[in-house]
Amino acid sequence: MAPIQVKKICCIGAGYVGGPTCAVIAAKCPHIQVTIVDLNKQRIDAWNSDNLPIYEPGLDEVVKGARGKNLFFSTDVDKGIAEADLIFVSVNTPTKKSGIGAGFAADLNYLQLATRRIAEVSTTSKIVVEKSTVPCKTAESMRTILEANSKPGCTFDILSNPEFLAEGTAISDLFAPDRVLIGSLQTESGLNACASLSEVYANWVPRERILTVGLWSSELSKLAANAMLAQRISSINALSAICEATGANIDEVAFAVGKDSRVGPKFLKASVGFGGSCFQKDILNLVYLSESLHLPEVAKYWKAVVEMNEHQKSRFARKVVDTLFNTITGKKIAILGWAFKKDTGDTRESPSISIANHFLNEKARLSLYDPQVTEEQIWLDLTDYGAIPAEPIKPHVTIQQSAEEACKGAEAIVICTEWDEFKTLDWEKIYANCPRPAFVFDGRLMLDRKKLQSIGFRVVTIGTADGY
Repeated sequence: MAPIQVKKICCIGAGYVGGPTCAVIAAKCPHIQVTIVDLNKQRIDAWNSDNLPIYEPGLDEVVKGARGKNLFFSTDVDKGIAEADLIFVSVNTPTKKSGIGAGFAADLNYLQLATRRIAEVSTTSKIVVEKSTVPCKTAESMRTILEANSKPGCTFDILSNPEFLAEGTAISDLFAPDRVLIGSLQTESGLNACASLSEVYANWVPRERILTVGLWSSELSKLAANAMLAQRISSINALSAICEATGANIDEVAFAVGKDSRVGPKFLKASVGFGGSCFQKDILNLVYLSESLHLPEVAKYWKAVVEMNEHQKSRFARKVVDTLFNTITGKKIAILGWAFKKDTGDTRESPSISIANHFLNEKARLSLYDPQVTEEQIWLDLTDYGAIPAEPIKPHVTIQQSAEEACKGAEAIVICTEWDEFKTLDWEKIYANCPRPAFVFDGRLMLDRKKLQSIGFRVVTIGTADGY
């Protein structure tokens, strides 16, 4: 039996992974019809409008170039499933909040619901592709669900095809990926399915970058890659604390270490901490997997990476309080940046949220600004999506439409996201509108410290000794 030629693709889930990934597939494969489906009508309407639901440089051009030709967005999930040869499952797999494994294990409810729907709707055989980040051996449970609910004559091949996108550079990552990883069962049917998906990517990705491995290795590789990257960030952040205490400079240390060809310079930038939808979730998933396999020392090792990240955020927030003469009660603090990194509107696990909550507990007045995050999203983050009442917080928080407005009258300006525009602000004008002494806390090591000092600011940066 030869590999099938994929003519129609359905992606279940129109989020940060499914939307950009399948938009690029449509752009690079004009002969393939790509339909992205989601039950969230508001999200689908946004994908079909001029204001896409997510911000990603280059995404607008890709979507608008293919939409209505071979790229479609729909709430008709069943139709998308029924017509497809190949189905990407790209739904949310958040960390469980209750039950066994709460706080560590992935919640696979959405993935299992999608899998069950595929089985119930399909009248022809399909290739089903895990695109969501999932625990090792998830494909086994998907196969059980599909086989138990399939119609006579319907067969399903399951592949793992994890995404390795970095938000902010997702489109360029998709156009020229380091690698495309496809995992399959090492059976004739599984290898044929793998070949079918490989042919899709081969329309623009060099063959040598399309890696085919076993199903379980593919699932674990995604968790491993994110864990290793997060480990580097926590390692350099741990060293930043030593630098502050000894008078060393973390940028100089990172530069020297990064010149070692065995280490390299990437992900050695000290900061207020990592955020995003993947790093913390995937490491906690690895912790839970290790504990499930009765490997407590391995679990403890990976858990320490997350604990170090939480420590860095709280350490930075405490530094602000300590520097402002040990109290920020009633003081206005400007937080510049709410997204977890520049060039994205994503706020999941953003350090800004933890830092803002720390300041609110200290009774500070907060003035917030981010160029891409909506006011509605900021309030959702501050109230933990309704779990915390907004009324006690609202008098202490204002959300501004410009950085200059946010900084006006602030006793401290805290940089939490490395947006390029913060480098080119009119810092002389900002200083003129701040009470004295005026402090800048650079949580991203992105500003010209000497220039700000010459203006009159007292500047505190991560990984360098105080000296203002």
